[in-house]
Amino acid sequence: MSLAPRAVLVHRRTEYQELLARHGTHGQASFFLGGRGRSIDDVLARHDRAEQAVRAVAAAVPLTWRQARVERADLERFLFGPEDVVVVVGQDGLVANVAKYLDGQPVVGVDADPGRNPGVLVRHRCADAAALLRAAVSPAASVDALTMVEAVADDTQRLRALNEVFVGPPGHQTARYRLSGGGPDEAQASSGVLIGTGTGATGWLRSLWLQRGGVGPLPAPCDPRLSWFVREAWPSPATGTSRVAGVLDRGQSLRLVVESDRLVAFGDGVESDAIELTWGQSIRVGVASASLRLVV
Repeated sequence: MSLAPRAVLVHRRTEYQELLARHGTHGQASFFLGGRGRSIDDVLARHDRAEQAVRAVAAAVPLTWRQARVERADLERFLFGPEDVVVVVGQDGLVANVAKYLDGQPVVGVDADPGRNPGVLVRHRCADAAALLRAAVSPAASVDALTMVEAVADDTQRLRALNEVFVGPPGHQTARYRLSGGGPDEAQASSGVLIGTGTGATGWLRSLWLQRGGVGPLPAPCDPRLSWFVREAWPSPATGTSRVAGVLDRGQSLRLVVESDRLVAFGDGVESDAIELTWGQSIRVGVASASLRLVV
């Protein structure tokens, strides 16, 4: 007998909850914000909308299903099952936060505060949750298979990301490395290398693309290819700048060999979950074998 589907509601603490955790009471939080020219009323209103959205989605889960909730800070300790339907209630970035912990489970993105989010990944409203949950477990479910990027170090450390992977210095120092893959090897000194997907092409990746004059199209979210850019490559007698941008198709990878004391690689801006690299180590970045199945 197969298990009933489980709806896993993913959410994050609101600004109001974070203020209470820091200041203890509503009054103290209000005093803190008031001293900085802000009103707690707006913060509380957003909190109420977020809480109402989570309650509405929870109420839409079929009675025969199981249900669980997980806060963003606890994602790395939560065990997702193959029968799960993941419902992200919040902002677009929360979908990226959960993506690397999944293995093919369908994801429904629900916008908790319409009008404040772009809605690229949280495309739906709370009122649509019941229909979307039923559709997610249907064999004919309509999903977008969003390409992900994966980085694998030579010591088997690995990470996946929905938007981009950054490889570079942990602070503001210069990263030194040897770059290879898709062309001749080149020793480089730069602020790091960004390798991103079509989903990430609306954010950090796009800013680098625009700095390069917008030459060549960026990938679409479902395209099985990545774009990469070197940030602020420095020319010197020992380092070059001839390879500062490119495209990686499925099966191709960009390889960096570390030639400085310490580099890090992290995905989707989460520096706390980084791969640590040191002298002589290498890392390969390419299209991940898994994709994010976003219910449309």
